[in-house]
Amino acid sequence: MHKAETMAKRVLVLNGPNLNLLGTREPDIYGASTLRDVEQLCAGTGKELGLTVDFRQTNSEGEMVTWIQDARKTADAILINPAAYSHTSVAILDALKAIGLPVVEVHLSNIHQREPFRHHSYVSSVALGVICGFGVTGYRLALEALAEKLQ
Repeated sequence: MHKAETMAKRVLVLNGPNLNLLGTREPDIYGASTLRDVEQLCAGTGKELGLTVDFRQTNSEGEMVTWIQDARKTADAILINPAAYSHTSVAILDALKAIGLPVVEVHLSNIHQREPFRHHSYVSSVALGVICGFGVTGYRLALEALAEKLQ
C-alpha cells in the first residue's frame, strides 16, 4: 500500500458560539454534557472508526471561516455544529462551498421544534446530511456517516 492509502482520514469538528457553555447553558435544551465531554466522545469515536479528529470551538464567525478555509489542506471532511451561525452566516456557507469537502451538520436540539427563526440553516444546503435533536449522540452519528463517506 502507498503511504497515502494507510493514513487515517482527518475530520475537522467545528463548534460555534456559546457551545463552550455546554453543561451549564440551558441544560433542559442542551443537556448536561460539557464541551469537553463532547470532545472526548469525538476522540473516542474517531479512534474506533480510524479517523483523526481535530476538535475546535469558537465564538467568532471570522475565526470559523478561516478554519474552514484552512481545512482544504488539513482535513478530509468537516463535522460542524454552527450553533447560532446556522441561521445567520452566509460567510460560513460560502466558505464551506468554496472548499468542497464533505460536511455533516449537527445540532444538539431539534431546531425544528424551536423558535421559527431556528428552522432555517444556511449550512444545511451544503451538508451531506443534518443530525439534530439527539444531543451529543449526534456527533457520534455524524462521525460514523463521515467515516462511511470517506471509505
